[in-house]
Amino acid sequence: MSPRPENVHALYHAHVYFDAGTTAFARALCQRLADEGLVSMGRVHERLVGPHPRWSCQLSFERSGFDTVVARLDRERGPLDVLIHGVSGDDYADHTAHAGWLGAAQPLDLSQFKRTAEQAAEPEGKR
Repeated sequence: MSPRPENVHALYHAHVYFDAGTTAFARALCQRLADEGLVSMGRVHERLVGPHPRWSCQLSFERSGFDTVVARLDRERGPLDVLIHGVSGDDYADHTAHAGWLGAAQPLDLSQFKRTAEQAAEPEGKR
């Protein structure tokens, strides 16, 4: 079971994952949330970017909107998987310890993130 997102940070990113068959659906969902003022919408990437294993669109929002945004994404995401993580300034921790999922968790390419000595010393199962 994928960990659920928790509201413990001041800022959040949601990464809505899609593919060629769900592009229009994902664009419409992200644009609707942005048009309603719930999130700031980033680019819709129809290619792999960053640590993300699928095409994606980043949504940004604050703690005050967490419950509303997460509930809407969960209710309206259809077949899409969504990574939600806090924005702490530590990209590695944000995409591991601070990450939750709506739908199926996807394997991220974390190799681009610098890990602290403490994180590197943790057993793999602890991350």
